[in-house]
Amino acid sequence: MTAPLKRPSDQEGLFWKTKTLEEMSEVEWESLCDGCGRCCLEKLEDEDTGDIYFTHISCRLLDAGLCACKDYPNRSEQVSDCVRLTPENVRTITWLPPSCGYRLAAEGRDLYWWHPLISGDPQTVHEAGVSVRGRVEGTEDNVPADQLEDHIVQWPVLLPKRAKLKRRPK
Repeated sequence: MTAPLKRPSDQEGLFWKTKTLEEMSEVEWESLCDGCGRCCLEKLEDEDTGDIYFTHISCRLLDAGLCACKDYPNRSEQVSDCVRLTPENVRTITWLPPSCGYRLAAEGRDLYWWHPLISGDPQTVHEAGVSVRGRVEGTEDNVPADQLEDHIVQWPVLLPKRAKLKRRPK
């Protein structure tokens, strides 16, 4: 029996395709983040099934307009349940969005056209409709934890049609 054919990739020589996660420099590792902000949304886990549900409520440190942490270097000290992505844990975290650059690299998959490493432009993640910009309805500071169920949304685990395209639309 022969191995299945590997799909051709335009990204074969690029660091996320040639290095393991552990071999990446800190700068390379950090650049895998596409700046979507989806991982900074509050999530709920069904205790019986383990299913993860995203909400449109963000961490209090997320600047929802910039889709960036307001205090990235000190985020773990400021938010006790902030999860720092590492090469060790990124392969096992089940709540990373399917479009996440860390997840894609860990799975050996190509990054999407809108990822800043491909487009060269940090705005394409917003242009593609992937980021949380304009979609966050509040923060954990103004929505009590017992009301998060009322804020469950599906879009963080889905990709807009334009984001699935092979190339940037003209």
